Amino acid sequence: MKLENLQKTGSFKVRGSYNKIASLTELECKRGIIAASAGNHAQGVALAGKKRNVPVTIFMPLSTPDSKVNATKEYGAEVVLTGESFDEAYAEAMKRQSETGAVFIHPFEDLKIIEGQATAALEMLQQCPHLERIFVPAGGGGLLAGTALAVKAIKPSVKVIGVQSASAPAIAASFYGQHSLGVPFLPTIAEGIKVKSPGELTLSIIRKYVDEMVTVTEAEIAEAILFMLEREKMLVEGAGAAGVAAILSGSLPYTSGETGVIVSGGNFDVSKLVQCQELVSQTKKPKSKLII
Repeated sequence: MKLENLQKTGSFKVRGSYNKIASLTELECKRGIIAASAGNHAQGVALAGKKRNVPVTIFMPLSTPDSKVNATKEYGAEVVLTGESFDEAYAEAMKRQSETGAVFIHPFEDLKIIEGQATAALEMLQQCPHLERIFVPAGGGGLLAGTALAVKAIKPSVKVIGVQSASAPAIAASFYGQHSLGVPFLPTIAEGIKVKSPGELTLSIIRKYVDEMVTVTEAEIAEAILFMLEREKMLVEGAGAAGVAAILSGSLPYTSGETGVIVSGGNFDVSKLVQCQELVSQTKKPKSKLII
């Protein structure tokens, strides 16, 4: 497991944010920074902006967990809560950007962001050179695209498998040629990967380099969250547990070889633990017997 939940800010997003903001000129920094985020990108941008003494404004959906909102504020950013989804918050952020001329830091549709996220996979291959496959949570696709670029450049034999919530499977649907009009976009415990419209840049990379896309149910994600808490003594968020959920579900044909999974974040609202227990108890599927 690549435990990005232990990163500063609690997720992998700080990698891309640092890479992008480090590339800005002093003139760009003077104009300030604006971003839209479901939570983790917000914290990465807020921290990276603070390190360069740049004022940061973050637009976040109204459904963003309090833990992520409060943490973003603590890193020094101004937070604007608006809209029911990332896409609505993104639209408001772009409106503000056009009014102020600030630099917009996109959470995934930016090559500098994608390159930064790719460093997680680089470290995985350095630490575990015999990996045969890597499971990667995907929302907008920045982490998945970065992972695929890094892996296929260094060790093309490693399979890269993207994982999405069945409640918001836009990338998986596009990957397999399904029209966007028929794609579900429902509430999910994995709000960090609830993205209705992935980027064209990320999709182009994913279609070219990713080997497979899979989806997991809300109950499977909830089971993975509880598994990580009970067995690994780690509290991870729904998006961070998605890759673990894909493995625990037992729906994939892999029974041997070394498997890596990116646990992408740990910024979880503890009040949702009851919801996790309810989701798992409502299913008749027996708990996984996988032992780690």
